[in-house]
Amino acid sequence: MSAIFGETLTFTQEDGGDVELVVFGDDKYARYETLDGYTVVYDEDYGGYCYAEPTEDGMERRFHSTGDRIDQGPPHALPRHLREGQKYRRNVVVNRFAAMIPPEERGSVPPDAMLTFGPNQGLLPGRRVSEGDVRGLTILVTFPGTTTTVTPAEVKAMLNGPDFHAHGNRCSVNEFFRTMSTDRLNFTNEVVGPFQMSRSRLAYANTEGMLVPEAIQAAFDAGVDFSAFDSQGLGVVDSVCIMYAGRTEYKGDLWPHNWVHRDTWDGMRTDLYTVTSMGRTPADLSIGTFCHESGHLLCRFPDVYDYGRADREGDDFTSAGMGTYCVMGAGNHLGQGRSPSPVCVYLRRLVDWCANEVDLAEDGVYEATHGDYDTALIYQNPQRPDVEYFLVENRTRLDFDEKLTASGLAVLHCDIKGSNEFQQGTPTHHYQCALMQADGHQDLETNANQGDGGDLYGPVEGTAMSHSSRPASLWWNGTESGLTISQVSAPGQVMEFQTGEEGVAGVTISGRSAPDAQIPRQSATGLSDSIELAGAGTARQLEVSIDIAHPRIGDLRVVLMSPTGRRAVLHNRSGGEADNLRLTLDSRTPSLLAPLVGEGVAGDWQLRITDAGLRGPGTLRRWEIWIRTAS
Repeated sequence: MSAIFGETLTFTQEDGGDVELVVFGDDKYARYETLDGYTVVYDEDYGGYCYAEPTEDGMERRFHSTGDRIDQGPPHALPRHLREGQKYRRNVVVNRFAAMIPPEERGSVPPDAMLTFGPNQGLLPGRRVSEGDVRGLTILVTFPGTTTTVTPAEVKAMLNGPDFHAHGNRCSVNEFFRTMSTDRLNFTNEVVGPFQMSRSRLAYANTEGMLVPEAIQAAFDAGVDFSAFDSQGLGVVDSVCIMYAGRTEYKGDLWPHNWVHRDTWDGMRTDLYTVTSMGRTPADLSIGTFCHESGHLLCRFPDVYDYGRADREGDDFTSAGMGTYCVMGAGNHLGQGRSPSPVCVYLRRLVDWCANEVDLAEDGVYEATHGDYDTALIYQNPQRPDVEYFLVENRTRLDFDEKLTASGLAVLHCDIKGSNEFQQGTPTHHYQCALMQADGHQDLETNANQGDGGDLYGPVEGTAMSHSSRPASLWWNGTESGLTISQVSAPGQVMEFQTGEEGVAGVTISGRSAPDAQIPRQSATGLSDSIELAGAGTARQLEVSIDIAHPRIGDLRVVLMSPTGRRAVLHNRSGGEADNLRLTLDSRTPSLLAPLVGEGVAGDWQLRITDAGLRGPGTLRRWEIWIRTAS
């Protein structure tokens, strides 16, 4: 499925023209808000979007239309950001998931453990066709009153072309899967249609379960031989994709998704299918969503992002999962969908696309070659072999990684029994595939972003990751894994790194400044003073000493910032009428310095002081910092 979490998108109304709404969810369950935060529903009686209000339907809290259109202003005292009850949301999602489980596997797979849990050794249940010559059926459909200038030939080129780069696309869908699988999967598509559907485009956006059977019926009535799409000779169509005219609509049948439609056509059974749009013009054609949904359909890849379902997690929080670092996360959107991220090494290995495995358990110097999708650099948990392990991959900004925000060495912590909706990082609730973010910020887990420049390693002199670094190379149960990575080279086609204890041992690096500088009163910028540290590695322990002369320390705010800009508030206008602030802090838990553990040592460490009062001026006499690096 393609999930949308807080993006502003354009939607069609029968009456009143297009509207912009903020969307949260996916094709299983979604919530829509106006730009100023009011929850809305589509009301067919009014031909457009109306403000929603919750009502109790039995024991379930559900949305109903107020009858007030969103172009008329909200009803008096209507709260913003309304949500339906957890029980109702759970029932909607579980019923959708249950329909996807093959009949022969029902009862063995919990319906709500489908798409982020990989119940089949990390993969989704169902038939996998991830090798050989696989021929898919792509059905183009149009709607009365909806036009597109996209031709079948242009769609065919996007899906099958040997050298497709039109409109900024990196390659065709076929080339994407051939590259990721190292020529193991040759996925081509026969394009048929376009067939005009019986209802308006808006009708399919506001219903579920109508578009796919009608599109398949149209192809069958046109004489398409479904047996031509059965690579395994099992009487099952390998792949069906419906591409509809017009822009992508994130609602109802038109929300891009992968699901099931089981029916029989002259002895051939349809099973898994995908839906996506072909756009309004050829410039709208992009491969990203097609590759993401085909990853589900063909390879049974799970999603590696978080749905934010309270019934599963105990919270409504939506983390980023793998972010843009995998096409099965948010990576299908890179380059506006035209330059999707690769399939990460974790998922490639699950479908046997990595013939070469390099065991990192032996201490030594290793090379990670960018674009070597046939190789997996792996460090196994001997207590849970092929269940929990670390994987290392070169993700330098080249080729398919060109649009990433970071460039360097990626370290993944994998557990086939995990789920990328569990951002907690505990022994029982953790990701199935977690990117060990080099800056230690865990921005993906906190949904601060979908990836940033500090996520990957390199260059690092000394220890990059160990049992005491942040992030640490611990197993999910908190025990030491024994994996130490050091001496990481700069990003490039080939990156070198070292494993084992031969890296630079932990050392203490310190600096001192005695500026005797005056602190401006009631200034937003205040006083800044820096200490430049030179050294390798990341911070394992910190200690800071500060001496400030001031008549009222309750007016002071003191912040320490690392070279990457990460900050720790050391004093925040506490202490009332006391004078002179003298602090000595260390990073032992609990500590105000804890956010800075794991930061790279080298660079300018900055102390920033602001004075909200009028009694000063105060003076920063001196301050010192000591950092013990990870060993």
